[in-house]
Amino acid sequence: MEIMDLNQISPDQVIIWQYGDLMINATLVYTWLVMALLVAGSLLLTRNLVHHGPVSRRQLLLETIAGALRQQVQDLGGAAAVVCLPFVSTLFIFIFTANALALVPGYVPPTASLSTTAALALSVFVAVPLYGIRRHGLWSYLKAYAHPNIFFFPLHLISECARTIALAVRLFGNIMSHEKIIGILLSVVPLFFPAVMQVLGLVIGTIQAYIFAVLATVYIAAALNDAGDESRPDDIQAAPTTPQKN
Repeated sequence: MEIMDLNQISPDQVIIWQYGDLMINATLVYTWLVMALLVAGSLLLTRNLVHHGPVSRRQLLLETIAGALRQQVQDLGGAAAVVCLPFVSTLFIFIFTANALALVPGYVPPTASLSTTAALALSVFVAVPLYGIRRHGLWSYLKAYAHPNIFFFPLHLISECARTIALAVRLFGNIMSHEKIIGILLSVVPLFFPAVMQVLGLVIGTIQAYIFAVLATVYIAAALNDAGDESRPDDIQAAPTTPQKN
């Protein structure tokens, strides 16, 4: 296994195993490691959940986190956007975990690879029309791309592609640059400064995960709330205010 050096800007360049043209790089290994940890953690945390009666502290914490995420999504995109809560929450948890594990020596975040961030951005690119078509139907959804007239159709398509590229490059650039800075500091200064940068990197990784999830929510909410649906004003309102007294 190769050790990542300052000349390597991506974990794609760290070859773990190779046989002829077939190779496994650090991006694949660390991505599957993060997924395995999340699956194992989900199975452990969701054991013995109850629907009625007293709940454990673990379940109370999970319900609190889920409620906070649901409220955040609803605040961003309205009540209709709650349907995308599982998707955007998964994005946030995956990116956050992938970045947070950078505190472990020898680990390289897979989000420092453009191939990983591009795959995450493409998942959002595909999810946006899927949620929009599911809500409005294919024809109504496509009509939104021709608003205000058919000549704007290619412009809307370019906008979709441009924001997908921006999603991928933003996340990749921030995480990759942090890893490079840590490598440089380790080579020229004592351990103290890189340790501070690791903590700062954890904060940056959390913010990047949040921004990615927020942008995904906004894009999906736009698809859900557009297409000229006449029922939209009624079903995208936020949670009702305090009920009036009779």
